[in-house]
Amino acid sequence: MTMKPMRGCLLIVVGLLSGLLAACSAQAPAPRFHAEENPRLLSEWGQLGIVGPQLVTGAGVVIYDLNTPLFTDYALKLRTIWMPDGSQAAYRENDVLDFPVGTVITKTFYYPRAGEFGQVGRGDGHALTTADGRLDLSAVQLIETRILVRRESGWAALPYRWNDAQSEAVLLRYGDVVPLNMIDADGSETAFNYVMPDVNQCASCHAPDSNTRILSPIGPKPRHLNRDFDYPGGTRNQLDHLSAVGFLTGAPAPDRAPRNADWADINETLEARARSYLDANCSHCHSPVGPADTSGLNLEPDIAHGPALGICKLPIAAGSGTGDRRYDIVPGAPDESIMLFRLDNVRPDQMMPEIGRSTNHVEGIELIRAWIESLPGDCG
Repeated sequence: MTMKPMRGCLLIVVGLLSGLLAACSAQAPAPRFHAEENPRLLSEWGQLGIVGPQLVTGAGVVIYDLNTPLFTDYALKLRTIWMPDGSQAAYRENDVLDFPVGTVITKTFYYPRAGEFGQVGRGDGHALTTADGRLDLSAVQLIETRILVRRESGWAALPYRWNDAQSEAVLLRYGDVVPLNMIDADGSETAFNYVMPDVNQCASCHAPDSNTRILSPIGPKPRHLNRDFDYPGGTRNQLDHLSAVGFLTGAPAPDRAPRNADWADINETLEARARSYLDANCSHCHSPVGPADTSGLNLEPDIAHGPALGICKLPIAAGSGTGDRRYDIVPGAPDESIMLFRLDNVRPDQMMPEIGRSTNHVEGIELIRAWIESLPGDCG
């Protein structure tokens, strides 16, 4: 993975997990599928484990990353997929891969350590990787691991909170609030509360169809997964890798699959980067069937410029969330646009997304500002 500089980031080199983590190691945990019970301890799933001073993944567990990740208070995220022997996910072009019963997906949120517990540095949402695929726990602070498990009855979401010793994570159905102090490269500090969602809040994002309200993953779509990843054996496209290890069937060649841009890659177009950012952060709600379908705003990446995308669109609901601005997006005028007002906000009744962050994503806001400034036309 190519690391890109971020304004104001604490640059700490941390080794983390990069493929079939520790699959060759006799110490690797043995992954397990729990068809009904919800284990109290994360270690009972065998997806991740503590070996000495390091976090490792279970045998056969596959690490993956996204072209553009969802922003969560500058946390880094380790994402994994595991399926029982003989199980495969089916490729779906414009949807989440069709995962079989027994699939376990994890996402671990952590920060580069900047001092004692509660003092953390910024990350960009991607996991920092090394070829040996192990995480040095002395260099990072683990916060939580979220599990999505595919059972006969459907997907279940389970949040696990890591203890201060980083030796185990415990199921915490009611969530938690973790006071943290973020220290930037220039030494400036920002106090914030990292909010770990409860089980019910998981559905706020992971029920992307407001008609069915059925839980589902939202990240493992071809357009998010279609990227290279630095595996222990070398760099390889993730769709190719998932197919090669037997976790995916029916996938086309990567150049025939959809691909979102990396929002931070300045070699990509501004349009592609901004649309990818809005897709990753907003479209699971702002789609024709999403929880925010009544807004009339559709932020999926294939929507043409126009009112559906928010351009010169009047808001459906008035109130403080508009910031006294008239249109969702005013071409060339970000400071007159409701979208930027809601992104650049942490008030619960005004911010977007509505949950999942307590801080503003400065770099993401700058990206959307530049995109709106670049849009032609006006709202008359």
